[in-house]
Amino acid sequence: MAETVEELTIRYEDGGIETVKELDKKVLSKGAWSTVIYRYQDWEPSKEQYSQDRFSIRRYQKRNGEYQQKSKFNISSEKQALELIEALQGWIADK
Repeated sequence: MAETVEELTIRYEDGGIETVKELDKKVLSKGAWSTVIYRYQDWEPSKEQYSQDRFSIRRYQKRNGEYQQKSKFNISSEKQALELIEALQGWIADK
């Protein structure tokens, strides 16, 4: 388990294969509750290649000195990511 927010990762390996490859991450908030957004790819065994870029927003709670994932939202495509950006920009511009 991660003791610092910088140690948190979405990377996952199974049977010697990196099934979730973390490409990048950005820490959005730090503290007892931390939020991290990841850019990653999933291994697609049938195609023997990694997927297109995907994104995940994850919330972690620090308890007893270690971070535990409490929630996540996966953004499954660049199209969905762009729609999310457009919605947020519109709401912020409306202020």
